[in-house]
This record gives sequence, structure tokens and C-alpha cells, in this order.
Amino acid sequence: MKTTTLLAIAASTSTTQAFTTTANNVRTHTALNMGLFDGVKEAFGADGMGDLDAERETPIDRWMGWNAKTESAQGEVSKAPVDFIDSMDEKNYITVSLPKPMGIVFEENDSDFGGIFVLEISEGSNAETEGTVRPGDQLVAVGTTKVSGLAFEEALGTIIDSTDEQTKLVFFRGPSKFLYGPAGASAEWLDEFVGGSKVESTA
Repeated sequence: MKTTTLLAIAASTSTTQAFTTTANNVRTHTALNMGLFDGVKEAFGADGMGDLDAERETPIDRWMGWNAKTESAQGEVSKAPVDFIDSMDEKNYITVSLPKPMGIVFEENDSDFGGIFVLEISEGSNAETEGTVRPGDQLVAVGTTKVSGLAFEEALGTIIDSTDEQTKLVFFRGPSKFLYGPAGASAEWLDEFVGGSKVESTA
């Protein structure tokens, strides 16, 4: 009787598995340490190794559960947070010139970021009358001196030490997470922006 030999190779670093089939007997020459299609799945992105592109999906992929990404999943990676505020866009900055006492209560950001922000505006103060500064604004510069990222005392001291009749303050209108850290403006961009700031005072 003719003997038929079927050779199946699973993709792994060093394992080749062979099966010899006779009419009435099946013997396995090597122990199975992995499923027949495990190596294929690893090669093509199934079981946690990544999703298939829609163009590469075939009926066997769907049958084996190796589905392609949905359109929503594909767009998830590149989608920015809905509340994202670009700290490298001049439109997200405001500037104001105020006499002392300004009536602005500052608070320090989390130690991970440094810098200070507006906690509140005192009632009846110069800042309230002028109307530009709002709670939550991040102080970026005093005059042409960049103070973003400085410790509380150092940043506030820059305002106290100012001898101008009206001290110019530049603020980023957004949360600290978008001014500092991975999503924040680069130091080079901020230096250039503060040095030649043309932001107009807006309410």
C-alpha cells in the first residue's frame, strides 16, 4: 500500500514538526509544543501581536478570528484629546499690563510641571476691572522674562521685582498638561515667542 507523507512546518525559531500518516496508523515524531497555526498567527499579527489591515483580511482570517481593525480603532491612535489646546499656537496666549496691586491670586502647579497659574481674581481689583485674566491661566512671562516652569517664589518674585508702572504678563490659556510635558511647547519655541511676543490683550 502506498504511504502518503504530509509535512507541516509551523513558524518558530527552531521547531519543525513532521507527521507520517499510514492507512491505519498515525504517529507523531515530535511532541507538539504549539498549535499548528500559532506561528502563522504570530507572523500575521493575531493573538495580541497586532491587528490586520482591512486590505489584508481574508476569509481564513475571519474564520480563525484574526479580524482587521475597525475604522474607529484605526483612528484612535492618531486622534488628539477632545480638550487639547495647542501651546505652540499664539492664539492660545493672552497678554495684559496691570499696575500693582494686581489682585491676582497665584497657585503653584504640580511639582511634575512647576510654574504658577491664576487661582482666582480678587473682587474689585485692577485685574478684575481690566477683565482679561481668568482663573486657570498659566503664567508664562513677566515682561520679556520667561517664568514658565519656575518655582512659586521665583516666578512670583519676578512680578514683585518689576519696577514698571504697569507690568506686562503673558499667559497661556489652557491647563498645565498642555503647556508642559510631552504635549507642551518646546523651550526653543517659548523662548522665541516670549522674546518677540506680539500677543494682543484680549478679554
